[in-house]
Amino acid sequence: MTLSDLEPTPVHRGQCLRCEGGGASRTALLMAALVAVLLSSSTVKAAGGAVRYINDWKWEGQSAPLLLALDEGYFADENLDVTLDPGTGSIDAIPKVANGEYDLGSADINSLITWRAANPEVDLKAVYIIYNSPPFAVIGRPSLGVTGPHDLEGHVLGAPANDGAFAQWPAFVRANGIIAERVTIEDVGFPVREPLLADGKVDAITGFSFTSMVSLEASGVPAEDLSLMLMSDFGLDLYGNAIIVNPSFAAERPEDVKAFLRAAVRGFQQTIRNPAAAVQYPLKRTPDAEEAVELKRLVMAIGHHIATEEVSQIGLGDVVQPRLEKSIAQLAEMHEFAEIPVATDVFDDSYLPELGRRLLPSEEAQPLVTPLPPDPNVRPLEADVVAPEGTELAPAGQ
Repeated sequence: MTLSDLEPTPVHRGQCLRCEGGGASRTALLMAALVAVLLSSSTVKAAGGAVRYINDWKWEGQSAPLLLALDEGYFADENLDVTLDPGTGSIDAIPKVANGEYDLGSADINSLITWRAANPEVDLKAVYIIYNSPPFAVIGRPSLGVTGPHDLEGHVLGAPANDGAFAQWPAFVRANGIIAERVTIEDVGFPVREPLLADGKVDAITGFSFTSMVSLEASGVPAEDLSLMLMSDFGLDLYGNAIIVNPSFAAERPEDVKAFLRAAVRGFQQTIRNPAAAVQYPLKRTPDAEEAVELKRLVMAIGHHIATEEVSQIGLGDVVQPRLEKSIAQLAEMHEFAEIPVATDVFDDSYLPELGRRLLPSEEAQPLVTPLPPDPNVRPLEADVVAPEGTELAPAGQ
């Protein structure tokens, strides 16, 4: 399969109207047709126009797919004038999309589920899964006494309040039998989270794997002194971040939601084909970033969280409903839901392109999604990914 195979069907902007008769009747018919065309540009069926999107985080390597789609004209191909803004956290985007400040955005779907329970009057839904396997993680330092989940007891955990990973802390505690009262939670800001752990001022942190791990290694913390506890490896079978849509925008401009996702899928597919080229798009927006760092984030995001075995079966962006409902049930154990939602309350797949347009690129076209051989000195439960040899990493953060 090539990229051209995945080109969206061209948008038909108008049709030829054959009118019979002459004189005033012909003029009237032409005027009526003109009025209909003019009105169609503002009706709910109309495709095209401005779209405002808020990302879950600043422009790091893993944000390449949508930036690529923007810069390469994939959104323009769909007659969309898209603005992509950086975000400040996976939870922060939810109210901004709900109140109409943005039309779409990327946010943690699990936080969306709990937000909906507290705001039942707003039918805010996800329409595309970005991370099939969530990057939510707890990262400890064995030299500070934290290697596994139970080691957190008696230690200090640094966690930003708006962190998507920290939002899953209650479920992580329950799934692993941690005595929560024995863990000291320190609310820290995103910019200082990794530095605090690097300096030993906290013993562990919550964060996204590809953000925090890479930043800690970049700051000089030895790989053998980092313990990556992916929550998906410790009892939490959750989905990760998703594209969410403002309900009014979806109702008034459903074709634009579909068009946005068609372009987004193309961006993800092209990023998976060539991460080294795709990472240039976020790099253009963050001139101080190190290419090796951002490439490693991107490859880690693809290999661990986007191009999963499940995605190879169901395509990019979709969910398996029983799995989503299982994750909802896990969250319901932690929160007092007045009514437990079903999968279709939270995720609407009607805007997704057909499966044939959402397939992962062939394995031959994935040159950089390659795991390193296992290193017995490194404690992360999944193998790391390849970064160019001889490169130095510079800190970033989430």
